[in-house]
Amino acid sequence: MAAAEVGEDKYRSFIHGESEKNTVWRYGAPPNYDMVNKLFEEERTQVWPEGSLEEKVQRLLKSWEMELVHKVRPEDQKTVNSEKYSTSTNGLSVLTRAEVMAIGGYNNFLRTTLPPEHRIYDPDSESPESAMDIFKTAFPRGFAIEVLDVYSGPPKIAFKFRHWGYMEGPFKGHPPHGQRVEFIGVCIFHVDEEMKVEKSEYFYERGNFLASFLSAPAADGAPASGSGCPVMRGN
Repeated sequence: MAAAEVGEDKYRSFIHGESEKNTVWRYGAPPNYDMVNKLFEEERTQVWPEGSLEEKVQRLLKSWEMELVHKVRPEDQKTVNSEKYSTSTNGLSVLTRAEVMAIGGYNNFLRTTLPPEHRIYDPDSESPESAMDIFKTAFPRGFAIEVLDVYSGPPKIAFKFRHWGYMEGPFKGHPPHGQRVEFIGVCIFHVDEEMKVEKSEYFYERGNFLASFLSAPAADGAPASGSGCPVMRGN
């Protein structure tokens, strides 16, 4: 994974610099992560040494997420093997890169087998743009992510991650409660010799995460999200 270029985001590669001069950005310009980086630095639970496997995996994760959300053309996505890329979430059907780009990252991540009438959030009813607007509104300071542990290195990188933000804006008609919403999950990145992701597999507890938007965390301050085995929970 390449180190940051001059002027680059501290935790993500391939946003600025000579390599991005011809990049086509989904929203017309490179994203700015200053606000969510501040949240990340204030509340992360791990500070990985630069150059460590954990730091490299965390940079890959953040850069990969950024590219799939913000870069339109496959040739601009430097962390993704566009010809081979596929992804799955909680054991659901595998999607290709083109399919993910068509529905958007949030809708891919929140796919479910629940009947529509029981869905707190229905990914089948949202576009990539509307999904982005919904979560940007709910999380005005952003949705931070950190790597908690790395279980194995390339070519099959297995790691635990934590995703969190503060519901300081409304979510699908539900008023903001101002508290932290978070979940912990496990991911497997299958990478090639250039550390480009060929396949990603995510496992996490979707239901408790979305339920966190409906009510504030418990009185003891514990997050409302689940921390049980994400593979064994329902979708």
